[in-house]
Amino acid sequence: MSIKQGEDIGLEIHPKTDQFLRVEEGRGLVQMGKTKNNLSFRKRVSDDDIIMVPSGTWHNVTNIGDRPLKVYSIYAPPEHPFGTMHRTKREAIAAEREN
Repeated sequence: MSIKQGEDIGLEIHPKTDQFLRVEEGRGLVQMGKTKNNLSFRKRVSDDDIIMVPSGTWHNVTNIGDRPLKVYSIYAPPEHPFGTMHRTKREAIAAEREN
């Protein structure tokens, strides 16, 4: 996924799925917490950092850099059908609406 300057992936939670995110390029701010109104964990991330999001954890990643933030994610168990790729947040939102 490519996240534009100042944009984010969107606050979300996966009740039964762990998520692995890897920052390929750029700088971001990770926020996580047990409730959507209390994201008590905050950490800056950049090139080659990984983010582990346990199931049931609210989380968001915001681009705080001066270029696109490039990330990819892996879900366990899988969240999307084999081969799914969302290049942008807009693509991901559109795909969610279709399902």
